[in-house]
Amino acid sequence: MAQHAGYSRWCYNWGLSLWNAAYKTGEKPNIRIIREVFTNHTKPLYPWMKKLSSKVYQYAFRNLGEAFKRFFKGLGKYPKFKKKGRSDSFTIDNSGKLIELNGWNHKLPFIGIVKTYEPIEATTKKITISRQARDWYLSCSYEFHPHNPPLLLPSQEGMGVGDIIGVDLGVKTLATLSDGKVFASVKAYRSLEEKLSRLQYLNRNKIIGSANWKKAQLKIVALHGRVANIRKDALHKLTTYLAKNHGRVVIEDLNVRGMLANHKLAKIS
Repeated sequence: MAQHAGYSRWCYNWGLSLWNAAYKTGEKPNIRIIREVFTNHTKPLYPWMKKLSSKVYQYAFRNLGEAFKRFFKGLGKYPKFKKKGRSDSFTIDNSGKLIELNGWNHKLPFIGIVKTYEPIEATTKKITISRQARDWYLSCSYEFHPHNPPLLLPSQEGMGVGDIIGVDLGVKTLATLSDGKVFASVKAYRSLEEKLSRLQYLNRNKIIGSANWKKAQLKIVALHGRVANIRKDALHKLTTYLAKNHGRVVIEDLNVRGMLANHKLAKIS
Protein backbone atom coordinates (compact mmCIF):
# COMPACT_ATOMS: atom_id res chain seq x y z
CA MET A 1 0.00 0.00 0.00
CA ALA A 2 2.87 2.36 0.76
CA GLN A 3 4.33 1.63 -2.69
CA HIS A 4 1.02 2.39 -4.40
CA ALA A 5 0.62 5.60 -2.37
CA GLY A 6 4.13 6.63 -3.40
CA TYR A 7 3.31 5.81 -7.03
CA SER A 8 0.22 8.03 -6.88
CA ARG A 9 2.19 10.88 -5.28
CA TRP A 10 5.00 10.56 -7.86
CA CYS A 11 2.56 10.74 -10.79
CA TYR A 12 0.64 13.65 -9.30
CA ASN A 13 3.83 15.66 -8.72
CA TRP A 14 5.19 14.74 -12.16
CA GLY A 15 1.99 15.89 -13.82
CA LEU A 16 1.95 19.13 -11.84
CA SER A 17 5.59 19.81 -12.73
CA LEU A 18 4.90 19.24 -16.43
CA TRP A 19 1.82 21.46 -16.24
CA ASN A 20 3.85 24.29 -14.67
CA ALA A 21 6.62 23.92 -17.27
CA ALA A 22 4.15 23.99 -20.17
CA TYR A 23 2.39 27.04 -18.75
CA LYS A 24 5.68 28.95 -18.42
CA THR A 25 6.48 28.35 -22.12
CA GLY A 26 3.13 29.86 -23.15
CA GLU A 27 1.33 26.61 -23.91
CA LYS A 28 -2.09 25.59 -22.63
CA PRO A 29 -1.65 22.44 -20.50
CA ASN A 30 -4.20 19.64 -20.68
CA ILE A 31 -4.56 16.64 -18.38
CA ARG A 32 -5.39 14.31 -21.27
CA ILE A 33 -2.17 15.23 -23.09
CA ILE A 34 -0.13 14.94 -19.89
CA ARG A 35 -1.51 11.44 -19.28
CA GLU A 36 -0.69 10.41 -22.86
CA VAL A 37 2.88 11.70 -22.53
CA PHE A 38 3.29 9.75 -19.29
CA THR A 39 1.85 6.52 -20.72
CA ASN A 40 3.80 6.56 -23.98
CA HIS A 41 7.12 8.14 -23.00
CA THR A 42 7.70 8.40 -19.24
CA LYS A 43 6.25 5.17 -17.83
CA PRO A 44 8.44 2.85 -20.01
CA LEU A 45 11.53 4.47 -18.45
CA TYR A 46 10.64 3.20 -14.96
CA PRO A 47 10.39 -0.62 -14.77
CA TRP A 48 9.18 -0.54 -11.15
CA MET A 49 5.89 1.00 -12.30
CA LYS A 50 4.97 -2.25 -14.10
CA LYS A 51 4.80 -4.00 -10.72
CA LEU A 52 2.05 -1.65 -9.49
CA SER A 53 -1.55 -1.11 -10.56
CA SER A 54 -1.97 1.15 -13.60
CA LYS A 55 -5.23 2.42 -12.10
CA VAL A 56 -3.20 4.39 -9.57
CA TYR A 57 -1.63 6.81 -12.05
CA GLN A 58 -4.91 7.19 -13.94
CA TYR A 59 -6.70 8.38 -10.82
CA ALA A 60 -3.71 10.52 -9.82
CA PHE A 61 -3.96 12.49 -13.07
CA ARG A 62 -7.75 12.62 -12.72
CA ASN A 63 -7.38 14.12 -9.25
CA LEU A 64 -4.88 16.65 -10.60
CA GLY A 65 -7.34 17.64 -13.30
CA GLU A 66 -10.12 18.08 -10.73
CA ALA A 67 -7.80 20.21 -8.59
CA PHE A 68 -7.18 22.56 -11.52
CA LYS A 69 -10.92 22.70 -12.30
CA ARG A 70 -11.64 23.81 -8.73
CA PHE A 71 -8.84 26.37 -8.99
CA PHE A 72 -10.13 27.89 -12.23
CA LYS A 73 -13.67 28.06 -10.79
CA GLY A 74 -12.38 29.88 -7.72
CA LEU A 75 -13.30 27.00 -5.39
CA GLY A 76 -9.75 26.15 -4.31
CA LYS A 77 -6.13 27.21 -4.27
CA TYR A 78 -3.53 26.42 -6.91
CA PRO A 79 -2.50 22.73 -6.64
CA LYS A 80 0.60 22.07 -4.57
CA PHE A 81 3.17 19.29 -4.72
CA LYS A 82 2.45 16.38 -2.39
CA LYS A 83 4.91 15.43 0.34
CA LYS A 84 5.75 11.93 1.48
CA GLY A 85 4.06 10.97 4.71
CA ARG A 86 1.39 13.66 4.44
CA SER A 87 -2.03 12.58 3.15
CA ASP A 88 -0.68 9.40 1.53
CA SER A 89 -3.47 7.83 -0.52
CA PHE A 90 -4.35 6.16 -3.81
CA THR A 91 -7.45 4.98 -5.66
CA ILE A 92 -8.03 1.71 -7.51
CA ASP A 93 -10.94 0.03 -9.30
CA ASN A 94 -11.65 -3.36 -10.84
CA SER A 95 -11.61 -2.38 -14.54
CA GLY A 96 -15.36 -1.85 -14.73
CA LYS A 97 -16.29 -4.80 -12.52
CA LEU A 98 -17.78 -4.37 -9.08
CA ILE A 99 -15.73 -4.83 -5.92
CA GLU A 100 -17.39 -6.97 -3.27
CA LEU A 101 -16.59 -6.27 0.38
CA ASN A 102 -17.84 -9.10 2.59
CA GLY A 103 -17.02 -9.60 6.24
CA TRP A 104 -13.55 -9.09 7.66
CA ASN A 105 -11.34 -10.20 4.77
CA HIS A 106 -11.59 -8.51 1.38
CA LYS A 107 -9.94 -9.21 -1.96
CA LEU A 108 -8.92 -5.90 -3.51
CA PRO A 109 -7.85 -5.55 -7.15
CA PHE A 110 -4.08 -6.00 -7.53
CA ILE A 111 -3.55 -5.52 -3.76
CA GLY A 112 -4.87 -8.91 -2.72
CA ILE A 113 -6.47 -9.93 0.58
CA VAL A 114 -6.70 -7.28 3.31
CA LYS A 115 -8.26 -7.57 6.75
CA THR A 116 -10.28 -4.77 8.33
CA TYR A 117 -10.86 -4.11 12.02
CA GLU A 118 -14.60 -3.99 11.44
CA PRO A 119 -16.76 -6.12 9.11
CA ILE A 120 -17.87 -4.40 5.91
CA GLU A 121 -20.77 -5.40 3.66
CA ALA A 122 -20.77 -3.30 0.50
CA THR A 123 -20.53 -3.39 -3.28
CA THR A 124 -18.62 -0.53 -4.87
CA LYS A 125 -16.91 0.49 -8.12
CA LYS A 126 -13.73 2.01 -6.70
CA ILE A 127 -11.87 2.24 -3.41
CA THR A 128 -9.59 4.93 -2.01
CA ILE A 129 -6.98 3.74 0.46
CA SER A 130 -5.34 6.35 2.70
CA ARG A 131 -2.88 6.32 5.59
CA GLN A 132 -3.22 8.19 8.84
CA ALA A 133 -0.22 7.72 11.14
CA ARG A 134 0.23 3.94 11.35
CA ASP A 135 -3.20 2.93 10.08
CA TRP A 136 -4.65 2.42 6.60
CA TYR A 137 -8.28 3.25 5.84
CA LEU A 138 -10.63 2.08 3.08
CA SER A 139 -13.06 4.66 1.68
CA CYS A 140 -15.82 3.87 -0.79
CA SER A 141 -19.33 4.89 -1.75
CA TYR A 142 -22.19 2.43 -2.24
CA GLU A 143 -25.99 2.28 -2.36
CA PHE A 144 -27.68 1.50 0.92
CA HIS A 145 -31.31 0.39 1.19
CA PRO A 146 -32.49 0.30 4.82
CA HIS A 147 -34.98 -2.40 5.78
CA ASN A 148 -37.00 0.08 7.84
CA PRO A 149 -37.73 3.47 6.23
CA PRO A 150 -36.50 6.45 8.26
CA LEU A 151 -38.96 8.34 10.40
CA LEU A 152 -40.21 11.56 8.84
CA LEU A 153 -39.42 14.68 10.82
CA PRO A 154 -42.43 16.83 11.78
CA SER A 155 -43.22 19.84 9.63
CA GLN A 156 -42.57 23.37 10.82
CA GLU A 157 -46.27 24.06 11.43
CA GLY A 158 -46.80 20.93 13.51
CA MET A 159 -43.54 21.10 15.38
CA GLY A 160 -43.80 21.36 19.13
CA VAL A 161 -41.46 23.21 21.45
CA GLY A 162 -39.77 19.96 22.47
CA ASP A 163 -38.79 19.25 18.87
CA ILE A 164 -36.60 22.37 18.67
CA ILE A 165 -33.29 22.52 20.50
CA GLY A 166 -30.80 25.33 20.83
CA VAL A 167 -27.07 24.63 20.96
CA ASP A 168 -24.65 26.98 22.71
CA LEU A 169 -21.14 26.13 21.54
CA GLY A 170 -18.33 26.80 23.93
CA VAL A 171 -14.66 26.29 24.62
CA LYS A 172 -14.59 25.09 28.23
CA THR A 173 -17.64 22.93 27.47
CA LEU A 174 -18.24 21.33 24.09
CA ALA A 175 -21.91 22.39 23.95
CA THR A 176 -24.78 23.40 26.22
CA LEU A 177 -28.31 22.64 25.04
CA SER A 178 -31.32 24.83 25.69
CA ASP A 179 -32.94 22.03 27.73
CA GLY A 180 -30.05 22.21 30.21
CA LYS A 181 -28.08 19.18 29.00
CA VAL A 182 -24.33 19.81 28.91
CA PHE A 183 -21.77 17.99 26.77
CA ALA A 184 -18.43 18.32 28.52
CA SER A 185 -15.24 19.04 26.61
CA VAL A 186 -13.13 15.92 26.19
CA LYS A 187 -9.86 17.84 26.74
CA ALA A 188 -8.03 15.36 24.53
CA TYR A 189 -4.91 17.46 24.12
CA ARG A 190 -4.68 18.27 27.83
CA SER A 191 -4.87 14.60 28.81
CA LEU A 192 -2.07 13.57 26.41
CA GLU A 193 0.04 16.74 26.53
CA GLU A 194 2.58 15.31 28.98
CA LYS A 195 3.12 12.17 26.88
CA LEU A 196 3.46 14.24 23.71
CA SER A 197 5.97 16.54 25.37
CA ARG A 198 7.95 13.50 26.52
CA LEU A 199 8.15 12.08 22.99
CA GLN A 200 9.22 15.41 21.54
CA TYR A 201 11.88 15.79 24.25
CA LEU A 202 13.34 12.35 23.50
CA ASN A 203 13.42 13.22 19.80
CA ARG A 204 15.34 16.46 20.22
CA ASN A 205 18.86 15.12 19.51
CA LYS A 206 18.05 12.58 16.80
CA ILE A 207 19.47 13.17 13.35
CA ILE A 208 16.74 14.34 10.98
CA GLY A 209 16.07 11.66 8.38
CA SER A 210 17.63 8.82 10.38
CA ALA A 211 15.77 5.58 11.15
CA ASN A 212 15.37 6.45 14.83
CA TRP A 213 14.10 9.92 13.92
CA LYS A 214 11.48 8.39 11.61
CA LYS A 215 10.35 5.97 14.32
CA ALA A 216 10.00 8.82 16.82
CA GLN A 217 8.13 10.95 14.30
CA LEU A 218 5.71 8.10 13.67
CA LYS A 219 4.97 7.84 17.39
CA ILE A 220 4.35 11.59 17.60
CA VAL A 221 2.05 11.53 14.57
CA ALA A 222 0.16 8.56 16.02
CA LEU A 223 -0.40 10.44 19.27
CA HIS A 224 -1.68 13.50 17.40
CA GLY A 225 -4.00 11.16 15.51
CA ARG A 226 -5.31 9.79 18.79
CA VAL A 227 -6.10 13.33 19.97
CA ALA A 228 -7.95 14.04 16.72
CA ASN A 229 -9.93 10.78 16.97
CA ILE A 230 -11.02 11.55 20.54
CA ARG A 231 -12.34 14.91 19.39
CA LYS A 232 -14.10 13.38 16.38
CA ASP A 233 -15.74 10.77 18.61
CA ALA A 234 -17.12 13.48 20.91
CA LEU A 235 -18.49 15.45 17.94
CA HIS A 236 -20.11 12.34 16.44
CA LYS A 237 -21.82 11.54 19.74
CA LEU A 238 -23.13 15.11 20.02
CA THR A 239 -24.46 15.31 16.46
CA THR A 240 -25.98 11.81 16.69
CA TYR A 241 -27.83 12.75 19.86
CA LEU A 242 -29.18 15.94 18.26
CA ALA A 243 -30.25 14.20 15.05
CA LYS A 244 -32.04 11.35 16.82
CA ASN A 245 -33.92 13.40 19.41
CA HIS A 246 -34.78 16.72 17.77
CA GLY A 247 -36.38 17.83 14.53
CA ARG A 248 -34.71 21.22 14.34
CA VAL A 249 -31.38 22.38 15.71
CA VAL A 250 -30.60 26.08 16.21
CA ILE A 251 -26.93 27.04 16.60
CA GLU A 252 -25.61 30.43 17.58
CA ASP A 253 -23.53 32.45 15.14
CA LEU A 254 -20.19 32.03 16.90
CA ASN A 255 -16.76 31.95 15.30
CA VAL A 256 -15.43 28.91 17.17
CA ARG A 257 -12.63 28.42 14.64
CA GLY A 258 -11.45 31.97 15.30
CA MET A 259 -11.57 31.40 19.05
CA LEU A 260 -9.50 28.23 18.72
CA ALA A 261 -6.88 30.21 16.81
CA ASN A 262 -5.88 31.42 20.27
CA HIS A 263 -3.51 28.67 21.41
CA LYS A 264 -4.55 29.16 25.04
CA LEU A 265 -8.21 28.55 24.25
CA ALA A 266 -7.41 25.72 21.85
CA LYS A 267 -5.52 23.85 24.56
CA ILE A 268 -8.65 23.68 26.71
CA SER A 269 -10.47 21.52 24.20
